[in-house]
Amino acid sequence: MASKPSAIRGARIVGERYIRSKQRENPEGRMPLMDHLRELRNRIVKAAIAIVVGMIVALVFSDQSWKFLTNPFCSARIEGNTGCTKVGDTLIATNIFDPLTMRIEVAFYIALIVTCPIWFYQLWAFIAPGLYAREKKWAYIFTGTAVPLFVAGAVLAYEVMDRGLYYLLGLAPHGVEPFISADSYMSYFMGMLVGFGIVFELPLIIVMLNVAGILTHERFRKWRRVMIFAIFVIAGMVNPSPDPTTMLILGGIAVALTEAAELFVFFNDKRRARLNRSPYADLADDELSPIEDPEPVDADNSR
Repeated sequence: MASKPSAIRGARIVGERYIRSKQRENPEGRMPLMDHLRELRNRIVKAAIAIVVGMIVALVFSDQSWKFLTNPFCSARIEGNTGCTKVGDTLIATNIFDPLTMRIEVAFYIALIVTCPIWFYQLWAFIAPGLYAREKKWAYIFTGTAVPLFVAGAVLAYEVMDRGLYYLLGLAPHGVEPFISADSYMSYFMGMLVGFGIVFELPLIIVMLNVAGILTHERFRKWRRVMIFAIFVIAGMVNPSPDPTTMLILGGIAVALTEAAELFVFFNDKRRARLNRSPYADLADDELSPIEDPEPVDADNSR
């Protein structure tokens, strides 16, 4: 009787042979249109299930989630007060169904953020079979870089959000009491997170354009000043506070990341030039190329 390790090894060999046979039958991994649609449906269903489960968990801890999301608002100094202690310093609901819809909305946002590795993997698993090995390698690198950059931008937005609230609510004319609805605050909250996250993604876009062969270092060098100016303009647009400190922090970090992206573009262009170097690259325009010696003819093979 065969031992258990031998049986496992035999099953593995059979599985590998089956996979190789399928690859020989369909080496490019092509599928009919209906198979693609079914695959897309399955991926969407799996991602939706993950988000729904995340929403259920978030609803169980809805009080803690709401406290976390409203902390920037309660930390902002409004009319000299902080802490969400009195009317005018607290968020309000203007509709009977607002408390219910706000809990669902908060749960959805939190579930979308927490389960992003799952639904992003489902998206990647649907796209990956159509990519070449080199494209998959760069896609893994971009994915592993984009998520931390976006999270870093969102964290910075969360830390400086109260400055923007203090400025915006301070614009109310004398005698006007600001009453902020919860729905309005959630729009501001998500807008800040997405805006700061996009600014942090700009250097990655530069790298992607270079890898795709669209942006070279020579072109980047010519447009560096314009790019840096545009970064600070975007940083000022996504930051509603006129406080120069916040804009300089956001813009300074984005510029530092852009300079790091420039280093990548520079070395990647050098590497690409070495790989595609022509044997006649060092010749002058009026210089003749050397005549290569003909390969010796084998006397035995010439007969």
